[in-house]
Amino acid sequence: MDAFWEPSSRRRRQQPVVAVRPNDDAPTPDGEWPTSIPAVAQVLREGIDLDPGVTFLVGENGSGKSTLVEGVALAYGLSPEGGSRQARHSTRATESPLSEWIRLQRGVGANRWGFFLRAETMHSFYTYLEDNPSTGGADVRFHEMSHGESFLALLESRFDEPGFYCLDEPEAALSFNSTLALIAVLRRIADDGGQVLCATHSPVLAALPGAKILEVGEWGVRPAEWGDLEIVNHWRSFLEHPTRYLRHLLDRG
Repeated sequence: MDAFWEPSSRRRRQQPVVAVRPNDDAPTPDGEWPTSIPAVAQVLREGIDLDPGVTFLVGENGSGKSTLVEGVALAYGLSPEGGSRQARHSTRATESPLSEWIRLQRGVGANRWGFFLRAETMHSFYTYLEDNPSTGGADVRFHEMSHGESFLALLESRFDEPGFYCLDEPEAALSFNSTLALIAVLRRIADDGGQVLCATHSPVLAALPGAKILEVGEWGVRPAEWGDLEIVNHWRSFLEHPTRYLRHLLDRG
């Protein structure tokens, strides 16, 4: 097996966030959003433990995975619209109050640097970077690139030190090959002592060896193996027999 896929002992060196726990004054889950989301309700009752390296939240649209990542990112002190702890740009406040209801158990001596990457706010974040250029040298001209190219350029220019990285569906901008490049970046972060929490519905991204997978859905949050994920089974069925899969889907509709 290629050395890239071998687990690294270095990744256990630091852990910016050990676990997510509800605050003492967190509300009791009820029918009001976002506590009506099963995954959010479970976190407010039990919390969740994160892997020292990479943790994936995998689920369908509306399952609550993005709400969880956003809440954790804000509780860590990151900008709700993306960026590091220093970024303070804002267009429209849409975040849930989850960050106010949870507390993060942090690792001792871990790097407090962090970065929140969310696909739907990248355009405004690039504008923010242009208006606030780096003092360490020439910055990247993100708006002059394609969506995928600018995304990869951001990974190369900002994901460059250990810390806590929160990503919300990063595969939205990426091709298959670019998703593989992202996998290499996540592995490098973990090997260098950083930590990643990532919401995704990409079976390719979730296949990162050694990562912890939490499947999010109507059941709440549960540990899962890659091969048992609902999304993996759907993709497997589709790729094996696409015509039959689509005919069955269309006949049901």
